[in-house]
Amino acid sequence: MKKILGVDIGGTHVKLMISRTQKRKFVSGLKLSPKQLVAGIKEAASDWDYDAVSIGFPSPVKAGRIARDPKHLAKGWVGWDFHKSLGKPTRVINDAAMQALGSYHGGRMLFLGLGTGLGSTLMWDRYVLPLELGDLPYPGVNRIEEVLGKEGLAHMGKKVWKHEVTCAVQQLKIAFIADYVVLGGGNAKQFTTFPENVEPGHNRNAYLGGCRLWQVDRAGRPKWNVIS
Repeated sequence: MKKILGVDIGGTHVKLMISRTQKRKFVSGLKLSPKQLVAGIKEAASDWDYDAVSIGFPSPVKAGRIARDPKHLAKGWVGWDFHKSLGKPTRVINDAAMQALGSYHGGRMLFLGLGTGLGSTLMWDRYVLPLELGDLPYPGVNRIEEVLGKEGLAHMGKKVWKHEVTCAVQQLKIAFIADYVVLGGGNAKQFTTFPENVEPGHNRNAYLGGCRLWQVDRAGRPKWNVIS
């Protein structure tokens, strides 16, 4: 069985995981380029032994390649060949989708990542459908992620922000006919209690998702169908 290095790229930090308990990180942000990311991964994981890499990236990914530069990092990501630059077999998936894959336990699940922006993924059976719900219009702002993301929390304060998140989550659960919603991302920790059929995720689930990305069925085909 392959030993997987999980790389979860956020708007403020890049988190590296070689297990669900072993984690390292370095700073990301608007100046982080693909070359800097590769150099940071090689340096931070220089003493870790791994066979392959799973990267969760905060932007749309199509056929395993980054399709659009993210809002919170530098430019130059589209089409970047991580297999070549890292020297290891590498698979890239949307960051919310990687954490969703690690959080999934059956049924129809909507994953919402409350971080710098709003990550989102729908899962059912063996299907993984990354979404871009953060770009949805929202009353009073241009996009819903301006309310549910880091900017909204800082602007509105915890109490009002939690109310907005709770209302939005219930509406999105209905819209996607989800059996349950998993709230992940760094700001999910602002909640200590959750509504019915809403449960907390955890950033360490991104590592499990990265491992599941390499699972195969008995015929040797990928176990999880990532729709792009």
